[in-house]
Amino acid sequence: MVGRTSVRSGALAPLSGSLWRLARAVPSRTEPVTRPESGPFGPLKAVDGNGVALPEGFTCRIVGRSGERVGGVTWHAAPAGGACFPDGDGWIYVSNSDVPLVGGVSGVRFEPDGTVGTGYRILSGTDHNRAGAATPWHTWLSCEAIRLGRVFECDPYGYRAGLPRLAMGRFRHGGVAIDPDREVVYLIEDEPDGCLYRFRPEDWGDLTTGTLEVLAGPPGEQVAIWKPVRNPGATSVPAREQVEGARRFDGAQDCHYADGFCYFTTRGDGRVYAYDAVNERVTVLYDGGARSYGYDQDAQPYEYDGGAMSTPGNLFVAEDDGVMEINVITRDGAVSPFLRVEGHEGSRITGPAFSPDGGRLYFSSRRGGTQQAGSTSPRGSTNPGGGGSTGAGITYEVSGPFRG
Repeated sequence: MVGRTSVRSGALAPLSGSLWRLARAVPSRTEPVTRPESGPFGPLKAVDGNGVALPEGFTCRIVGRSGERVGGVTWHAAPAGGACFPDGDGWIYVSNSDVPLVGGVSGVRFEPDGTVGTGYRILSGTDHNRAGAATPWHTWLSCEAIRLGRVFECDPYGYRAGLPRLAMGRFRHGGVAIDPDREVVYLIEDEPDGCLYRFRPEDWGDLTTGTLEVLAGPPGEQVAIWKPVRNPGATSVPAREQVEGARRFDGAQDCHYADGFCYFTTRGDGRVYAYDAVNERVTVLYDGGARSYGYDQDAQPYEYDGGAMSTPGNLFVAEDDGVMEINVITRDGAVSPFLRVEGHEGSRITGPAFSPDGGRLYFSSRRGGTQQAGSTSPRGSTNPGGGGSTGAGITYEVSGPFRG
């Protein structure tokens, strides 16, 4: 849900809009994508006081706005990747801040009834925190999208300071995806000729030490060749330059793991790649430049798209590139809008995540937009003001019958 993150209700897993935008063009094994006007939750109603259009039975409130206080913390600018974590009978939502020098991560704790509790910082003083991923042991990986960017492992509960995991490499991090089956972490490099890496910890659950490897081999090679990076934390010689034959991709941008495959996108040539972790092969799932398709017949392309979340039988995906929608994809491949945000020109949807019980969806508008009269505050009260376009990020919560 990119904003590189995606999510499923019931089986949480976040993903980005770039991946969705490319992968949605891939047909299913037998039928093309269809786009009915009304999806499984019904047609969208008129926009509400927050500028969000939703189906019947769903409601929206603003949880946080950049520069304003949320549960005791000033909500950060440029909200990006996010995730939810269980917290007793309540839950926590964490959100990256994609701004220079003071980026970091903020968290907000919700009471069992949904009331906003405490807000706090779980990481500060870092630079352009964009992508992230929740680990199986309930920590948050927050990645810097700068030249010598680091991966920080953060405590979403706010008890321990976030720590850099330098063994995972210093480069411009574009995305991170966790493969619990093989106990590895995949990382993509957001460069015009970025690389794909995988990190193999010495002990699963401890990312302090391990082996960082880069995918090597000539362009078009399907057999995956992994070579170790000698000094992942080096600042003098980039990780990409430490391995002869490291494979470069045309604008590598984002990655996501699901069901034995690591999917990643390249914006330069408009491709979606699939790394088959079981058979150690790399194939092109979608070739946007040549308009051709070549994916493994065992793959399920609709499962690997941007800003994705699913309830039983449905997959939710967040658009980006100026399209302010979250769409829902049914098992038969039909795509329809679940929500639309209006009045946010120049922004994009980021950080989608479901609460642990699947009943609430969180997401942000990275740059926000026009303050609507009658918009609701984090505690549900009404802000009667009007106002112009602020450009400040806004974080939303949507409640309703996701399972029904």
